[in-house]
Amino acid sequence: MSKKLNTNSNLYIIIYAALMVVIVAFLLAFVSKALQSRSEANVKIDKMSQILAALNIRDLDKADVEAKYAEVVKDEAKTDDLTYYTCSVDGQTKYVVPVKGMGLWGGIWGYVAVNDDGNTIYGAYFSHESETAGLGALINELPFQQQFQGKQIYDAQGDVALSVVKIGKKIDGLQPENRCDALTGATLTSDGVDQMLKSSLGKYQHILNGNSGAAQD
Repeated sequence: MSKKLNTNSNLYIIIYAALMVVIVAFLLAFVSKALQSRSEANVKIDKMSQILAALNIRDLDKADVEAKYAEVVKDEAKTDDLTYYTCSVDGQTKYVVPVKGMGLWGGIWGYVAVNDDGNTIYGAYFSHESETAGLGALINELPFQQQFQGKQIYDAQGDVALSVVKIGKKIDGLQPENRCDALTGATLTSDGVDQMLKSSLGKYQHILNGNSGAAQD
């Protein structure tokens, strides 16, 4: 007579648990691999959408983003490990540079589009990892981003003069064309955007200045 399997034994429970772990791990790996290409495509489209948003091209259907990007972005270049994008909007050359920093709770990032004078902001887009809803998270809203349009990045010495400053705060030497308003109630996130712009745009001064000279020639 065959011995009945003891499903209450420790050995049975261990073997059963191990088999389930292996099966679940296999299924997760299979699903992850199957969705990898779609995930990578979504990341690519999202990046394109953010660059287009900096160029004031927004609210496109997902299916239209790639075609519009190909139409507008003429070149992606890298100089001194700094990536930038040469674009054409309504026949005018714009340069888009990425910016990256830290907010209150996590990473913040974005893109800044600059006119071919190498100094005047054409548009900006910012996003965040985990800033506070209704406060710091407002950096990815249009009202905050629109105020950067037409602002000047650098002063006569080539230093980043663009600043995000608390409303009503006076800073000696800061000109209106270099000043943007901080978010009310989100001081640390606003400070993070200010530091991000100064750090990132400071690295691109020689690139934008060089491109400006080439555009004028």
